[in-house]
Parts: sequence; structure tokens; C-alpha cells
Amino acid sequence: MRVGIIGGGAAGLAAAYELVKQGHYAEVFERAPFLGGQASTFEVGGGQLEKGYHHLFVSDVDMVALIHELGLGDKLAWLESKVGLFHGGKVWDFSTPMDLLRFRPLSLLQRIRVGWWTFVLQKTRNWQKFEGITARDWISQHMGRRVYEVIWEPLLRGKFGEYYDQVSMTWLWGKIYLRVASRGKGLQKERLGYPMGSFGEVFDVLGDSIRRQGGDIHISAGVDRVVVGDDGATGLEVTLSGQEPETREYDAVIATTPSYIFTRLVPTLPDDYREKLVNVQYLSAVLVILVLDRPLSDKYWINIADANMPFVGIIEHTNMIDKSLYGGKHIVYLSNYPSRESELYQKSGEELVEEFIPYLRQINPDFDRSWILEHYHHKVDGAQPIIGVNYSQRMPAHRTPIKNLYLANTTQIYPEDRGTNYSVRMGRQVARMVMEDAAAD
Repeated sequence: MRVGIIGGGAAGLAAAYELVKQGHYAEVFERAPFLGGQASTFEVGGGQLEKGYHHLFVSDVDMVALIHELGLGDKLAWLESKVGLFHGGKVWDFSTPMDLLRFRPLSLLQRIRVGWWTFVLQKTRNWQKFEGITARDWISQHMGRRVYEVIWEPLLRGKFGEYYDQVSMTWLWGKIYLRVASRGKGLQKERLGYPMGSFGEVFDVLGDSIRRQGGDIHISAGVDRVVVGDDGATGLEVTLSGQEPETREYDAVIATTPSYIFTRLVPTLPDDYREKLVNVQYLSAVLVILVLDRPLSDKYWINIADANMPFVGIIEHTNMIDKSLYGGKHIVYLSNYPSRESELYQKSGEELVEEFIPYLRQINPDFDRSWILEHYHHKVDGAQPIIGVNYSQRMPAHRTPIKNLYLANTTQIYPEDRGTNYSVRMGRQVARMVMEDAAAD
């Protein structure tokens, strides 16, 4: 078979890899001048750093397996992480159950309720039981309103903005249930995985493997339209870098674009399927990366449970990954998930840095502007879909109503939250669907 693939991120490359392994021809078109999508990298201090922070949980078995298949297993390190929660002007340790018991903004009874229900969620495999209720309502009913207001509401507001009270409890269940596998038995701290050559190296090696097995990959290559005939999808209208538009024929097409882009590429989609696509709301990711001459904190990850802070997370990359990979510099991500219309999304990187500095002093009172050696600003559209109640009933199928046309994007990762691991799993699964359907014809 000849299969055209739109998108050179984790899902698109994984699909191409699965196809070429089975002797088929896959051709990938990526509009950006690089591969890896949200896991792409840039140079800092002589090393490669992800534009958006990335790590692996022990439960991320699909990405781990792929890394080993590519011969990069010896570069995959499992490291202990340190997690904090900023509340009431203080960073609280929040890595273990004992840290929870020391969290004085909640009463002892409230802390025990949080621990008990977190344990219950970690042991509950039936995610469907949470589909019909929002995270706000479930947490308020089981852990208590005070717990919701102190811990969960600021986090949900930061992650989902104006949609915070619409998010399904299934989404939050996934966050809790799937992370327990990254902890050892008893009260051990979380361990996270990172490929020491960067995730960018993983996707570059994956691209090389696809090419060696007969596939093709084009960067800076736009797809203008999916060609649909009486017998389904038959090709793609593409524009390669510096060339005129052309049409290429395929036996099947896999799109990994956000839903709102997919509807533009395929205007002939039936109304019922199109409705599932257009009804999904997305938020963007806005990241400011600070390169510092010293640490900001001693934590890898600080969740911000304070609605007045202008960012929702602080990920200090070099508190887990050796700073020598970046010339001895310290790397800090400041993350947000705004809508494209928001004021924060519109601001420049310099404006955001100046806005953030006074708040960084709440994390570390000694922080000074002079600590910042460099800063970077990245925006990713379509980064976080809004997962509401009963989402499984509204989720678009990978097999679209148009024969030989398949969709694989983050709105179809469920009940887990979107992530590199699940994009790899989805890409390989959809590639197998393509092969199964062709064999059945």
C-alpha cells in the first residue's frame, strides 16, 4: 500500500514506522521545519531542549518500547522527581503521602480524606463510572468543598481556563490512576523517565528508521487538501518547500492534525462526524523558558494552587536532568494553557518575562532579574482539548465516514490525557487499522 500521512509529530511518525515495518510505503508531510511536534527541540548551552517540557511515567510503556526498538534504550534514565504545591505564599512538598499529611492549609481530617480518596482512585480501573460527573462536583462531594477550593480548583482553572467546571472526572481520574505506576511500593517518590539525548533525538532517529525502510518524510511541506473521490480518499494536494502544488495518490490517508484543521482539509465530511469535530474546544500552550545562572528552587515540578499567579506550573528541568547537558545552565519552564483570544496568548515573550518576575520572587524571595541569562517563548495551538462529561459518546472515530481516510489526534486519546506515549500508541493502532481494512477488501 501507499499511505499518505499528514503531520510529523509522535502519532504521524509512529504510524509511518508501523507501516514501513510491515513492508508498506508511507509518506509523511510536516508543515513545520522540524519533526516531533510538541516534543521538538532547540539548542541551549550545547544541548537539545524540548520546546515544551516532556518526561515519561513508568506506565508509558508504548513510548518506552519504541525507544528501545530504536536502539536508544541505554539513554533512557529513570530519575526521582521532587514535586511541590504553591499555596498561601509557600511552596509545600507534595511528593509523598507523608507530605500530604504535613499540608497544614487543610485540617487533619481533610488531609486524610484527600489521601483516602486518592488511594481509591488509584485502585479504580472502571473509568466509565466517572464519565457522567465533573471533576468539580466529584471532588466536592467526596473530598469536600474546602479541599476542592484549596487544591483542585486552582489547578483546573489553570489547565482549562473558563472551562474548568466542565471537565469530566474521568480526566482527573486518569491523571491520578496512571501516575501511581510511576511510584514504587509503599511511600516511595515518583520516578520519571527521560532520554538523555532529548526527545528530539528519539524522533530524529525514528525519522531515519522510516526512511531506511523505504518511507519518505518531508518537512516545511504543506498539505492543502485531502483528495476525495467516489471510492473515498485517493490522495493529497501538497506543496513541498520551494515547489509548486501537486497531487499525490495514495491507497489510504492518515491525518494527525487538530480537528479544526482536519475539517478545512476535508470539507466534504458528513455532518454528524463534522459536528463531533467542531464541538471540541482546544486551549493553546504558552511556555516561557528561562535559562538561569542558578536554581530557582529545589523542586522539579511545582503546581500553582493560587489563582493570582500568572502561570500554572513551574517545571525546573535541571532539578531532574543534569545541568551539564546544557553547559551548566539551569532550565525553568513556566507554563500556561490560555485560549488564542486571551491577553496572555497575545503577549510577547519579553512582556511575559517582565510580568512573571515579581511572582517568581514569591517562589524564591532572592530571585533577581540578573539571574536570567536567556529566555525563550513558545506557543502551541491545539495543545489541550477540553474533555467534558460523557465524552466517549462524542469522541470521533479513527475510521472516518470517508473510506480510506483516518484521523488520529489528541481528541481521540481517552480516558488518558494527551501525551507523547499515547500519541505513539494511537499512531501505531491506526496504522494497523489501515492494514486490517486493506486486507479485508
